[in-house]
Amino acid sequence: MKFLKEQQPDVLCLQETKTQDVYFPAKEIADAGFSYQAIRGEKSYNGVAILSRLPIENVSYQDWVGKADCRHIAAQISGVKIHNIYLPAGGDIPDRFENLKFGHKLDFIAEVTDYFEKNTPVKALLVGDLNVAPLVSDVWSTKQLKNVVSHTDIERKKIIDMQKKGGWIDAVREFFGPEQVLYSWWSYRARNYIESDRGRRLDHIWVSIDLASKIDKVEIHKNTRGWEKPSDHVPITLQLL
Repeated sequence: MKFLKEQQPDVLCLQETKTQDVYFPAKEIADAGFSYQAIRGEKSYNGVAILSRLPIENVSYQDWVGKADCRHIAAQISGVKIHNIYLPAGGDIPDRFENLKFGHKLDFIAEVTDYFEKNTPVKALLVGDLNVAPLVSDVWSTKQLKNVVSHTDIERKKIIDMQKKGGWIDAVREFFGPEQVLYSWWSYRARNYIESDRGRRLDHIWVSIDLASKIDKVEIHKNTRGWEKPSDHVPITLQLL
């Protein structure tokens, strides 16, 4: 709630809510100003939500890889379609034959890519925890993370294909440029995360090509990682003209 009071966003997208809809804290969030809510959750795992101060219309969702695992929700707000995605993490072993979770992740990305190739986004956003850091400047060491899930060559290629083939622009890189080192996630194991700064940019905001010229401001709120009982991810905000 502290972040919401400080930043006063119009729309808030959450991933990994980990609760069934009946237990979602809808009233508390409405009391904080987000009376319009599109939620999709399940017990203990996954879960996504779009919360808004503005009216929400045309709520929908997609299931990929044959699983109804609450990893996507979409809604229209002020004429803009928002796709909120929580992409599978993929486990620890970057081999689809040794690790079914990694295969699931690659297949998930492939199906999302195919979906947006067939349904070209217009006046739309894709946001979420995509669990891939695609660029060298998205990780603290591309050499040391080359075989670590989230930065392997195949994941990087597939997520860039998902962006380009799907008709998306990476709003964060459009604003900051491709060379600036940027992270949105720091492991809980890194207690001195500020000093070591061994992070990854796993969280993304993409805009459809027609909205690229509307990007006004992007912020990665690194300071929240140092708050009491923080998430290992930090919020990213986008302001459109």
